[in-house]
Amino acid sequence: MRQKILITTFAATLLSFATAAGAAPFAYVPNEGGASISVIDIATDKVVDTIKDLGAKPRGLAASGDNLYVSQQTNNQLKIVDLKQRKVTGSVSLGESPEGVYVSADGRWVAAAIEENNTVAIIDTQTNKMVDEIKVKGDNPEHAVFSPDGKKLLVSAEDGHSVDVIDFPARKAVAEIEVGKRPRGIGYLPDSSKAYVAAENSNEVYVIDLPNNKVVKKLAGGTRSNGVTVSPDGSRVYISNGGDGSVSVIDTAKDEIVATVKVGQRPWNMAISPDGKKLYVANGRSNNVSVIDTEKNAKITDIAVGERPWGVYIH
Repeated sequence: MRQKILITTFAATLLSFATAAGAAPFAYVPNEGGASISVIDIATDKVVDTIKDLGAKPRGLAASGDNLYVSQQTNNQLKIVDLKQRKVTGSVSLGESPEGVYVSADGRWVAAAIEENNTVAIIDTQTNKMVDEIKVKGDNPEHAVFSPDGKKLLVSAEDGHSVDVIDFPARKAVAEIEVGKRPRGIGYLPDSSKAYVAAENSNEVYVIDLPNNKVVKKLAGGTRSNGVTVSPDGSRVYISNGGDGSVSVIDTAKDEIVATVKVGQRPWNMAISPDGKKLYVANGRSNNVSVIDTEKNAKITDIAVGERPWGVYIH
């Protein structure tokens, strides 16, 4: 009887572990100073694992299926992490100094902004091979983000004053939209009608009419406006302010800032939970992630992660 109980208990423990490891969603936080990714269970807001062996300066993250794609800046690679094993299983060679990584809504394509090449690399997730490299006009591109309808990629360039518009089916840049100095984060409304771009050195947020590729409104943001995240229903846009240690909340019905929430030092890129109730903010100089209650516009907690977290991706 005792042996049977031990076997049953052991089996239950294995089942519990497997369920926990396979549960979703989790928040993945690249720590560029720690060469690792912290894994946060967003049900408990606790770090439950750390993914290592990534190489120095992991930055952009995007997932398709069971694969997490991570830009690794110093070796100019896109690392492939098997999310079931939480281990690096492969890599794709990219151009010099890859930054932001984004996946198309259908999960088929990954776009990686390549700073020193002034290009956007396109990776086919079915083959995990780079299939195209699109030239942009902006210098030092950091983010290349797919519109929800898959028709466009907007590309922000740190050393420019504009955003490149790429016709994604045609794989070519078709327009430039002038914005403020040092454009960084980009976010879209779910219906692809508008995009929001944070301009870091101008301390501004630009609202873009996406079908017509033109700015329709400019908002005064916080100091060093940077990351952009949109709520799942499109009612709110969140802007991280690196100099203020805060997040601005935009009501998209009026395109006005309606709240400001204090977080840690040098907030950078962010992600929102699938239900839209919690926003996760990477604080690069605090080595933590702030969790914001989006209904109350109030910080719930700070989660300690690795050194210099660059962003958050929830999958």
